[in-house]
Amino acid sequence: MRTRALLAGVLTAAGTLVLAPFVVAAETPVGPRGAYTETTLLFGTQRPDGGTPVTAAQFQRFLDSQVTRRFPAGLTVDDGRGQYRDRHGVIEKERSYRVVIVYPTHEAESANAKLEAVRSLYDRTFRQESVGRLDESVHASFS
Repeated sequence: MRTRALLAGVLTAAGTLVLAPFVVAAETPVGPRGAYTETTLLFGTQRPDGGTPVTAAQFQRFLDSQVTRRFPAGLTVDDGRGQYRDRHGVIEKERSYRVVIVYPTHEAESANAKLEAVRSLYDRTFRQESVGRLDESVHASFS
């Protein structure tokens, strides 16, 4: 975690006193942290064929049966509103879900297979065009 402190510096230039604020970044000790990967999956709820949107109950059942069983150590789910351009060029606006999963980087290969299975299952189960995926390297600690 970075902490920023605002300090006032006193400078003299050609005999003139100048006050100049500047920012100094300092590391705050937070204990040991390991190398992790943070993956965010973006699930839409509109069906491209115009069918009934995925309901909150349907998404929760999918989360419980497919995502949680593959990532039992934990995850975070956020409700959202999203939009995308569908395969016909139409901008679709929809209720969406953002699922964040953090796992040790050394488990990335097995996690990747699980993540791709989840994406594929959601696409097939709910007739979606895609499930977005974002991956980021992070340092984390869970205590």
